[in-house]
Amino acid sequence: MAVSTGRIAGDVDQGYGSIADAFRRNFADYGEIGAACAVYRDGRKVVDLWGGYRDAGARAPWERDTLIFWASATKGMAALAVLVAQSCGLVDLDEPVACHWPEFAQNGKEAITLRHLLSHQSGLAALDRRVDYATVADPHALSAVLAAQRPWWEPGTHHGYHNVTFGWCESMLLLRVDPQKRTIGRFFAEEVAAPLGIEFYIGLPDSVPDNRCATIHNSPAAWLLHLHKMGWRLVVDMLNPRSPMGSSLRDLPIPTSGAVSNQQVREYLRIEVPAGNGMGQTRAVARAYGALATGGQELGLRPEIVQELEAPAVAPPGGFRDVVVHYDEARTLGFVKPLPGKWFGTRAGRAFGHHGGGGCGGFADPDVGIGFAYAPNRFMPWHLHMRGDPRKDSLIDALYQGLG
Repeated sequence: MAVSTGRIAGDVDQGYGSIADAFRRNFADYGEIGAACAVYRDGRKVVDLWGGYRDAGARAPWERDTLIFWASATKGMAALAVLVAQSCGLVDLDEPVACHWPEFAQNGKEAITLRHLLSHQSGLAALDRRVDYATVADPHALSAVLAAQRPWWEPGTHHGYHNVTFGWCESMLLLRVDPQKRTIGRFFAEEVAAPLGIEFYIGLPDSVPDNRCATIHNSPAAWLLHLHKMGWRLVVDMLNPRSPMGSSLRDLPIPTSGAVSNQQVREYLRIEVPAGNGMGQTRAVARAYGALATGGQELGLRPEIVQELEAPAVAPPGGFRDVVVHYDEARTLGFVKPLPGKWFGTRAGRAFGHHGGGGCGGFADPDVGIGFAYAPNRFMPWHLHMRGDPRKDSLIDALYQGLG
């Protein structure tokens, strides 16, 4: 569906016009339906663009306050909430989780730390049983499921992508140590979103009307045509329910497309899935990464946490090869770090961020004080190869070319 460039709105500061040009070209070159892109530099918004259709079927335009689904890029926002909790003294990265949650020590998990959980090294990459929305919404029920789960590998020896489970253990730990007994969604709302003045939800409130949320347009057939880009081992594991990846795809019923007015979509977005059901404005994600790029003082992050985020990632004993998705990935405290050839990997080495299914993503680059975010509502499988997406990549390239 062709979208008129007249449906592009927003503004950019002087010197960032190439990003607006790239954003506009994405609609012509890649069939963009609706999208938004934002950049903060040194704490100031310098790019704020949106355009196309929030819902293509209804020809509903993307508005300034449209919320978009962030898929796995939610993990970066969830990790930020945990690091704020750590900086507040509520949790210790290297203390066993079972110190505050004794039941968690079952099945060989007694030595798992918060650092293991954040860095995808806990071995809890998937569940042995499927859970429903009611279980996820009930902290007691979810805690029992997580406490009984066995690790897929010895914690701390390897890392493997926690596709759906990331953030649940952190949330149940936070519930136990926070004097206000908040889960990760509420903690993010009150300790991250409110101080920054941003709109991003891990657990979409019923008070948010359907017509503010972008419809996800997804084509399963297009994904099938691109499966070869994922590597044969990952494809085989996706089809194998006894593998961590195959099991994770069945952990929770997850809608892959549709409007928020669809009952199942709304029910999924209502619960807290820190691994992948965040809904928010694109400028909100850019603002959060912008705060991280300038040292995190606005959120009270401890300097040693910021230094660790900016430092090169340290591989677990098993190396950078991810044992779930079978390619190299570098991670630090819940964020992805640059490696050669990985979307923002050709940029400054201190950068960190997180990608998401369908092409969305955001990152912080402390070397230039940049917080960047982009999200489309046309989910495309281009990112399956090396986690890149030509729409996002074109915007990042234009950003850095403009910076010189």
